[in-house]
Amino acid sequence: MHNQSIFLCKTEAKSMKTSDFYYELPQELIAQTPAEPRDHSRLMCVDRKTGAVAHRHFYDIVDLLEAGDLLVVNDSKVLPARLYGTKEDTGASVEFLLLQQKENDCWEVLVKPGRRLREGARVRFGGGLLQAEIVKVLPDGNRLARFSCEGSIFSVLEKIGEMPLPHYITQKLADKDRYQTVYARELGSAAAPTAGLHFTPELMDRLRVKGVNFGYVTLHVGLGTFRPVKAEEITDHHMHAEHYDLPQETAALIHRTKAAGKRVIAVGTTSCRTLESVAALHDGKIMAAEGYTDIFIYPGYRFQVLDGLITNFHLPESTLIMLVSAFMGYEHTMEAYRIAVEEKYRFYSFGDAMLIL
Repeated sequence: MHNQSIFLCKTEAKSMKTSDFYYELPQELIAQTPAEPRDHSRLMCVDRKTGAVAHRHFYDIVDLLEAGDLLVVNDSKVLPARLYGTKEDTGASVEFLLLQQKENDCWEVLVKPGRRLREGARVRFGGGLLQAEIVKVLPDGNRLARFSCEGSIFSVLEKIGEMPLPHYITQKLADKDRYQTVYARELGSAAAPTAGLHFTPELMDRLRVKGVNFGYVTLHVGLGTFRPVKAEEITDHHMHAEHYDLPQETAALIHRTKAAGKRVIAVGTTSCRTLESVAALHDGKIMAAEGYTDIFIYPGYRFQVLDGLITNFHLPESTLIMLVSAFMGYEHTMEAYRIAVEEKYRFYSFGDAMLIL
């Protein structure tokens, strides 16, 4: 089990400021609901060498990939981690967001309003199906809470928890499963790995018939993924750490793909960060690995594994648009985003996708 922190040498991006990654986005282009069916979202295809752009639909991906290509997907599953409850002594309403399981019954949680929840405070959720006691106030204002319930907390969360949708999505989600990928299986994310939301079981079957392979990794997405970059110089930003697992089976698939001269394509920035984290730990080699990563990928980074990337359109000045710029080139990225706004693509978690090859 490795704990890992990887940063580029500061000279790599010494001239890059957070403001370099700003772009104007009209509010109406922020998708509030997912496309129906999932694979009918639009797909912008970008040639990373030339920056040439083509407009397709996500289901066209079958024609754009080749037999022997490998899609690496993140199978992390989003916890219905938002809870609404009442303080036991006063009946006051409180909101919890579960961030990370620390031990069996103890979780790090974000609470609202914080002033009501000091150490020792007790909260009931779902009419008493779940109870919590605040055991510690952490330095950043988050709390450590001890939960108690009948049976597993995960089955109780399935009953009474809500999906922790990003702040820019203001509509309630009618179907919880639309904020999960169809291949999600490892519970633990505070947000969905959204590039994978475009896949349907049928589309995956069509890709397999063509000879495209799927490899699975797990990276549990933390809420830090939405945290704005506050530093003026991007090299001064510190990433949050997230837990990843790259199994032996996927490592073997990557080796076979590379040996055959085919492409390894990450579905999403989380899969990308997992692959590049493992490579950075092992001198460019991919092997089974598990641990925590706070790898920060921005222009100047030398990719060791990736040949392609499927990703959504990200927030201005976010670490995610910086990662895309590192892979596709800064000018190509900002031009593709300008075109996406002009062509009225849908942005962010429920929005359209980009295929970079």
